[in-house]
Amino acid sequence: MLDRTVAPPVQPLASVTLPAADVFLLPNGARLHVLRNNAQPVVRLQVVVKAGKWAEPASGISLLTARMLLEGTRNRTARQIADEVAFYGASLECEQGFDRATLTLYCLTRHLASLLPLVMDVLTEPTFPEAELSQLKTRTIQNVRVERQKTSYLAAEQFSADVFGAHHPYGQKFNEETFQQITSLQLQNFHQLAYQLSSAELFLCGDINVADEELLQKFFGAVPPLTLPALEVDTPSLVPAVRTTYVPVDGSLQASLRIGRLWPPLTDEHAHHLQVLVKVLGGYFGSRLMKNIREDKGLTYGIYASIGPREHATSFVIGSDVNGASAEAAIQEIHHELYRLQQELIPEAELRTVKNYMAGKFANELSTVFEQCDKYKNLLFLNLTPTYYTDFLTNIQHVDAETLRRLAQQYLTPTVMTQVIAGPAN
Repeated sequence: MLDRTVAPPVQPLASVTLPAADVFLLPNGARLHVLRNNAQPVVRLQVVVKAGKWAEPASGISLLTARMLLEGTRNRTARQIADEVAFYGASLECEQGFDRATLTLYCLTRHLASLLPLVMDVLTEPTFPEAELSQLKTRTIQNVRVERQKTSYLAAEQFSADVFGAHHPYGQKFNEETFQQITSLQLQNFHQLAYQLSSAELFLCGDINVADEELLQKFFGAVPPLTLPALEVDTPSLVPAVRTTYVPVDGSLQASLRIGRLWPPLTDEHAHHLQVLVKVLGGYFGSRLMKNIREDKGLTYGIYASIGPREHATSFVIGSDVNGASAEAAIQEIHHELYRLQQELIPEAELRTVKNYMAGKFANELSTVFEQCDKYKNLLFLNLTPTYYTDFLTNIQHVDAETLRRLAQQYLTPTVMTQVIAGPAN
């Protein structure tokens, strides 16, 4: 008879290997990366270009360019684009990030050939119509106004400005007046320079056959490289502000906290060990910050610590929402947990729990070909070694408490961190 009082044995995860991608260099210079998996008859196509905030000549242009791609082309109106996508039961969207912009298509494998002309039209023939641009700017401004009534948004916005610098692409705040003045001509010029397919990275993953690959190479490889100069981007300097900033919010009873600093990139030799350290601090539900500030003190419903890797800089942040009257107490407890990691060795049982959690979560994040492709993209865009993920399990399993304490002493000193509190005006 099964004894349900005894937990089943747990087998350690020995290794994880990402599937290899086939890479094709197209005649115009673009690269096509193909990851195959026929578990489901679906595919995802992503076209990634260097058209994020990092490349924009003025704040807001990259966001509007990405969003306007689906608002009309020389051959299709916005309604026709939406109807064609819906007819095939597909999904098509373009999102702008800090470093790059990504056009993503999800569809059934059998519909890929039918949808490729639409994808090419959206990428190469957008018209940026004035009426749709005006509506998009109005909606975006209204959304930001609503978000800026939330202490969490204000704290995150100010934290980025303090950590990276107010004029750095990662730290610039949304400026309503500047945003409203962006013109369709500016978007056209930015699109012409930043959305050149000859410098794009294409990622096709899912249930793919040879005919699909050849068709994609035909469509994207046939677009000739433009004779336009490459988009020039000045590399801004990082100007972090190690200080405490208070953002008053009239009528708010809640305070949102953000505490953190610039952080070593994922290419750092201790990157995997630092992830273990942050996970112990606040990276899962049983973390020290959760146990102390939520469970023991009852000051919040949730608190976290995380690392935000980007192509040109990486940050570390602790975040939480608390009662305004409890903000100072919560900050003191956060500092207490940081100093504990600097002074005390992490008990073996706690460290083992965190390592097992990280291994299991990592394996779960590779359960679909789309997730595997996301990891593969990180290798490319964050300049990681090909063995970065295959080394992950080994490195986290072998890190010891003394190494983590030394890293905490080096990186987790509260006095060199930026602190932001957005809360009651009084």
